Amino acid sequence: MRYIKLILLLVSLSFFFSGHALAASKIKIGVIDFQKILETSSAGKAAQAEIKKMGKQLEDDLKKKETEIEAIKNRLDREALVMSREMREEKEREGRIKLNDYKALQKKSMAEFKEVEARSIVRIQKEVVDLVAKIGKRDNYTLIVEKREGGVLWAPESIDITDTIIKEYNADFAKNHKNKK
Repeated sequence: MRYIKLILLLVSLSFFFSGHALAASKIKIGVIDFQKILETSSAGKAAQAEIKKMGKQLEDDLKKKETEIEAIKNRLDREALVMSREMREEKEREGRIKLNDYKALQKKSMAEFKEVEARSIVRIQKEVVDLVAKIGKRDNYTLIVEKREGGVLWAPESIDITDTIIKEYNADFAKNHKNKK
């Protein structure tokens, strides 16, 4: 009787483990690299171009203000000896005001730049997450993780679906961009 129970237990365990093996074979995992999507997708490149253009514009505005401040300083240095004390103090005050305005503009520009950059990244991230969810459902993935944020230290190339995501994201971007024009 004791041997029969042992045999039944072994048979039950073998069915139990074989059932898990069958279930494990249906698991489908994907890995994406969001940084690669940002760098190589059409939407990512468009966002980078927009950010770069804005950065160039802000830099040009700051250079213009910097040139104005430098001109005031040079004029003050040249004319300081022939100016009255009150006039020199007034020009120095104007120079300090311009310098403070420049620093405030620089700080505001940097904050604005970072905000636009963050907004672009968040927008792309949301679109990619929506697309990944759609692909995950459509292609029956059990799990899709982001390579860096998911803490993935290594994954085989066979489960990296970044290129698939970029291809579909580019198609969606082209379609949506065409509709906006």
